[in-house]
Amino acid sequence: MTYPATTGDFDAAPVQDPRYERSAVIDLDAIRHNVRRLAAAASPAKVMAVVKADAYGHGAVPVARAALEAGASWLGVAHISEALALRAAGIDAPMLAWLHTTESNFGAAVAAGVDIGCSGWELERIVAAAREQERPARVHLKVDTGLGRNGATLDTWENLVGEAMEYQDQGLLRVVGIFSHLAVADEPERPETDQQLAAFREVLAVAEDAGVDPEVRHLANTPATLSRPDTHFDLVRVGLGIYGLSPFDGQTSAELGLRPAMTLRTLVSQCKEVPDGQGVSYGLRYHTSGPSTLGLIPVGYADGVPRVATGGPVRVAGKTYPVVGRIAMDQMVIDLGDTGPAGAGLLGAEAELFGDGTDGGPTADDWARAAGTINYEIVTRISPRVPRRFINEQAPAAVVHGSEGAA
Repeated sequence: MTYPATTGDFDAAPVQDPRYERSAVIDLDAIRHNVRRLAAAASPAKVMAVVKADAYGHGAVPVARAALEAGASWLGVAHISEALALRAAGIDAPMLAWLHTTESNFGAAVAAGVDIGCSGWELERIVAAAREQERPARVHLKVDTGLGRNGATLDTWENLVGEAMEYQDQGLLRVVGIFSHLAVADEPERPETDQQLAAFREVLAVAEDAGVDPEVRHLANTPATLSRPDTHFDLVRVGLGIYGLSPFDGQTSAELGLRPAMTLRTLVSQCKEVPDGQGVSYGLRYHTSGPSTLGLIPVGYADGVPRVATGGPVRVAGKTYPVVGRIAMDQMVIDLGDTGPAGAGLLGAEAELFGDGTDGGPTADDWARAAGTINYEIVTRISPRVPRRFINEQAPAAVVHGSEGAA
C-alpha cells in the first residue's frame, strides 16, 4: 500500500514521488546474497524462504521472487491468505502455510496447491476441503517438541499420524512433510535444542513405522541453519537470515556473512535554533544543555518506529545523532548541537535511521537495543505508511519457482 500524494482535483503530475520523502529501501541483491549464504550452510538440505508478515516488512512478492531466483526451493508463510496473495502474483513455487483458525480457508489453499500445516484439530477441516475441491490436500504434520505453541503433543502424535494415514489411503490427502520448531536455537549453549532434536527423531520413527514417507522433514530455523547442521534434515526454514539480520547476541550480520536488506530513511524536515534549556517533545523529558539546533525527523510510531526507543540513532551528513525526547506519532527530534544558523544547511538532508551498517552507520540492531526488543521486530513493524522502494530487481519474467524441485 502506498499512501496517495494528493487528494481532490489537484494535478499530481509535478509532485515528487512520495518515496523520496521517506522510504524503506529494500536491496534485493542483499536478499539473494543471504539466500545463497544460507543455502551453502544448509546443503544438501533445501531452503524454505519464510516470507510471512509481508516478508518481515520487506515486501513479500519481490522478496519471494528474489529468494527463489537465488536458489530457495520453498516459500513459507503463517497464514493461508499470505500464500494466496503470492499465488495471485503468479508465484507457483511450493509453499507452506502453518498457522490457522477455525475460519481459515482450507478450500482455497487446497485449490491453489498450498501445503497446509496440521497440528491435529485442523485435520477434519482439511479433509472436508479436499472432498469439496475433489483433489487431495498436501499436509505437513506438526509436532510440538518443546516450544509449547502449536503442533501435536507427543502424547497425541501417534493418533494424529494414524488418522492422517487413513485419509491418505482414501486419497484425500498426502502427508508431504513432518516438522517442528526450535525454541532456543539462538542460544547455542542451551541443552533444550538437543532435547528437541531427540524428540523430533523419535516422532519421525513413529511416523515411519506408520508408513509415512514424507518428502521433507524440517526443524531448523535461521540460527540452527547456521550453527546446528544436525538439525537440517531435508529442508531448513530461514526467515531472519534472508533479511540479513543476525539471530545471535554477540555476532553481527557481517560476521555471519549476511547483508541487511532494509534501509529506513527520510529527510530532515526542519532545523531551528533554540536556547539553553529548551524542552523537547511530549513530557519535556529532555532539555538542551546549551544553545543548539534541533532537527525534526518526520517519522514516528505511526510509521513503526517504537515510541520507547528514545536514544535510537539517526545519521545525517555522515554523523550519527541520538533521538532526544519522546518519539511521537509522526515525528522525532535529534539535537544537532550548536551548528549555527539553520543547522548549517541540513534542512532537506537525508536522515538514515538504519541500514546495512557497512559505513559505521546505524543498524536495526541499534534500534532494537534502544527499544529493548529484537531486530526482528524493528524491521517487521515498519508500517505501510512508509513506501517500500526496491532496488536491484530483476525482470518480472525472472524465475518464480525454485531453481531446484521441491523434493
